[in-house]
Amino acid sequence: MKKSLSFSLLAATLSLALSSASAQDINTEKAKLTLDKVASGLEHPWGLAFLPDGRMLVTERPGRIRYINQDGSLSEPLTGLPAVEVAGQGGLLDVLLHPDFAQNQQIFISYNEPGAGGSSTAVARATLRDNTLTDVTVIFSAAPKFQSRHHFGGRLVITDDRHLFITLGDRGQRRQDAQTFDNHHGKVVRLNLDGSVPADNPYVKDDKVLDDIWSYGHRNIQGAALHPVSKELWTHEHGPQGGDEINITRATRNYGWPTITYGEEYGGGKIGQTAKEGMEQPLHYWVPSIAPSGMTFYLDDAIPGWQNNLLVGSLRFGQLVRLELDGEKVSHEERIMIGQRIRDVRQGPDGAVYLLTDQADGQLLRLRAASN
Repeated sequence: MKKSLSFSLLAATLSLALSSASAQDINTEKAKLTLDKVASGLEHPWGLAFLPDGRMLVTERPGRIRYINQDGSLSEPLTGLPAVEVAGQGGLLDVLLHPDFAQNQQIFISYNEPGAGGSSTAVARATLRDNTLTDVTVIFSAAPKFQSRHHFGGRLVITDDRHLFITLGDRGQRRQDAQTFDNHHGKVVRLNLDGSVPADNPYVKDDKVLDDIWSYGHRNIQGAALHPVSKELWTHEHGPQGGDEINITRATRNYGWPTITYGEEYGGGKIGQTAKEGMEQPLHYWVPSIAPSGMTFYLDDAIPGWQNNLLVGSLRFGQLVRLELDGEKVSHEERIMIGQRIRDVRQGPDGAVYLLTDQADGQLLRLRAASN
């Protein structure tokens, strides 16, 4: 993978942050890897973004954003965040840099926004000025607000043509909403970067459907990434007891929840069927559930044999799941034991894989090719 000068400098800076004392070797099918602890002391970290100066931005679900410095130390929490309701699975969620960040210093954050009737997933755009967020503008707020501690979705993806995808959960008790069009529960929405609705969105001419909806029938999407070749949106979502899915998330497609699923009610009991005409089958699914969170396509050659593989974190089993692909099929799966709940998975500018662990004393881990 060809690296620009700034990319190479950032990669070198990140390398300085390694703590060799915490390193452990991990044998995988394709390569021997080293797992390093880069930072610790994070409370349920959720999202990660790499800054051009070698630092990283990390969100903590209780409502904080911090810098992770080049030496692994943490900054004080940034000020200026919008109001965040922290309850159950809800709180501060993802963070993503604007494509023109070097010029405008803007970021996007997703979070659980309080309001009349409850809360819902929202997205704000803000300018990063030292340790403060300024010019904070809410560009999306899911409707309706609802009293629930579950299933917020919250992953953010920006496409090459500068559209923003936002993934949304069904909010738990409102699972049937995923099949109706007057709400955002269980949907993926597509916006322009200023929050307006693209003129070519699939439902803009349909008065019975919210204009920003892209796809529907989702349960709780917490992993999303663009395919490196097709540039289509790939997502994964939590099933109930079993039935976690990977999908290619296409416009107007119905992904079936809760009518079709390979999972069952917690404690047992049938939810629906596994297939129905007009509803999409998953590209890949897991029974039992791995509780997936975080996902990226690995595009570097720094880890031998991993290029163009899909990497998925597992909350339940504390694993990194590596998927080899043959077109739109999973041809092989490898599970790599990390030993901690994985909340986010990102490829770093140095070609390493960075993992956020979901715990009260959460860590940022770095998985790289072993030096010997």
